[in-house]
Amino acid sequence: MLELRDLKFLSALARHRHFARAADECGVSQPAFSMRIRKLEERLDTPIVLRGNRFQGLTEEGEAIVRHAREILEEVRSLEEIIRAAKSDISGPLRLGTVPTAVAAAARLASDLHNHHPRVRVRVETTTAQEIGKRLEDGSLDAGLTYSDAARGETQVINRLYDEHYVLLAPLAIAPRQSGVATWEEAAALPLCLLEPGMQNRQIIDRVFREIGCNPELVAETDELGSAMLTAAHGLGATILPEVLVSDLGQPPGTIALPLVKPTLEHSMVLVTQNRGTPLPAVEALRRCAVLAFDKR
Repeated sequence: MLELRDLKFLSALARHRHFARAADECGVSQPAFSMRIRKLEERLDTPIVLRGNRFQGLTEEGEAIVRHAREILEEVRSLEEIIRAAKSDISGPLRLGTVPTAVAAAARLASDLHNHHPRVRVRVETTTAQEIGKRLEDGSLDAGLTYSDAARGETQVINRLYDEHYVLLAPLAIAPRQSGVATWEEAAALPLCLLEPGMQNRQIIDRVFREIGCNPELVAETDELGSAMLTAAHGLGATILPEVLVSDLGQPPGTIALPLVKPTLEHSMVLVTQNRGTPLPAVEALRRCAVLAFDKR
């Protein structure tokens, strides 16, 4: 008979794609872990892992087994959370991934969820839109804040939060003007600090510059927007940020924030959760908080 531990081991292997790292997550030695996977293959009379000198992937049958394993593990976790919620309040861990431009929104949701359900422990992780989609699928995230065009409507529950608009945050000494708006062409003429090329926000910005025929000078790249804001605050260069981030975190002293026009861009930010059976009570609570927090934006 299959045991939940077998399914947890297999899910960890599919996520890490590495025997030693999966074994470490599961708290066993690599030989014991490998033996457990082999025993599972014998029990099912089906090859699960493509083997060589190192892990080479899962067989077609193995991929199908992993999908079912994740669904079963999610149902078990959901049942445990529902039982705990029936006895007292909603509790337990909730893993929330967010793209860098939505960190303020993620903090707001985590705070609102804590205020309503203090026994829920929210872990916020900043990562790329692509990684959020991947980790929702493999079960290592429970929810994500990402761009609407990165969401997968056929397999995810999507709650729209707000529309992202962009501002130029520039040191006073190099800002195009002290008030009003700035064009993307004016932004391209300044030394800039932007997110790294793999981030979707950076890809959006690069696409705009290509469309208007500009090739800006970059003085720095970063994986989080707090560093970009500090770059502007210290006078090294300007940056391009979501307006909501400047509004929530505050405009650093010595900088000017000008809405960007020509073109005026707008991208929808959404809360996404995987559509698998009975949702976790904490995930349902997070969705309710999202509706209450952003229904006026």
